[in-house]
Amino acid sequence: MSYAIIALVTAIGTLGLGSIFMFSSSTILKQWGLQSSENVQVVSRRLGAVYLGVSTLFFLSITSIPATNAIAIGAAVMSALLAITGIVELQAGRVNKGIIRSIVIELLLSLVLLSTLLN
Repeated sequence: MSYAIIALVTAIGTLGLGSIFMFSSSTILKQWGLQSSENVQVVSRRLGAVYLGVSTLFFLSITSIPATNAIAIGAAVMSALLAITGIVELQAGRVNKGIIRSIVIELLLSLVLLSTLLN
């Protein structure tokens, strides 16, 4: 099987998993036989952000975009989604201000990665 086919299947699979973890975490946790506590859902939504970033990376890897740009964009998407989920969780009161450090690092990583595309 060619890389393009495997990458496409991987991108679609991680897109599906990322979407489920991000937007319906309790559903998949129940399917796994796990208690769907608020704490576990917070981590599940952040895992969804990672899956969506991986999906972006694999989708871009089969385009004509240079590999370094695909990696930078995929990692930037992952970091930005992690930061956004952190902000949402903080505003909803599901996490405390300790997450701000992670949010700042994730935003900086995203910006630095995207800045490499300007050269």
